[in-house]
Amino acid sequence: MHEDDKIAVYGLYASRLQAEEAVDALRAAGYRNSDISVVFPGELDGGQSVGHEKGTKSPEGAATGAGAGLVIGGALGWLAGIGMLAIPGVGPLIAAGPIMALLAGAGAGGALGGVAGALVGLGVPEYEAKRYEERVREGKILLSVHADNSDWRDKAKKIMESTGAQDISSKDEA
Repeated sequence: MHEDDKIAVYGLYASRLQAEEAVDALRAAGYRNSDISVVFPGELDGGQSVGHEKGTKSPEGAATGAGAGLVIGGALGWLAGIGMLAIPGVGPLIAAGPIMALLAGAGAGGALGGVAGALVGLGVPEYEAKRYEERVREGKILLSVHADNSDWRDKAKKIMESTGAQDISSKDEA
């Protein structure tokens, strides 16, 4: 493997619509659904819940994906491994992609915990991971894209810039 074989690009979106536009653009550019992660609050736009179908009572059941009661449509529904989790100190989150496994597993219970712990597990420096977690807590949507090399990284950055992402950065993944 070359040094740039494990690269990720991160950015924050102010709205779900912007994040969906970014996912659509990334998909059209040839990124795999398993390369894209999103994390966003389980409630968006003034407390409107994104989460459950009627009859689903607990977020634990939804962690395995859309078939377990999570209602996500559009571009975000295309992502791999989407589910809802409750993270202590952060609240209900919806996550998809590689970050979902880290949030559901050791990442959520590690020394840092929560979104920051999962991001550190993906190679993001701790200070940046904490900043991203704080912004998600404030209602922003975190989107990350795995890139196979620097060309894919640069393409992802351009797409994220053109779709309105803020605080874009890239890191070598762990």
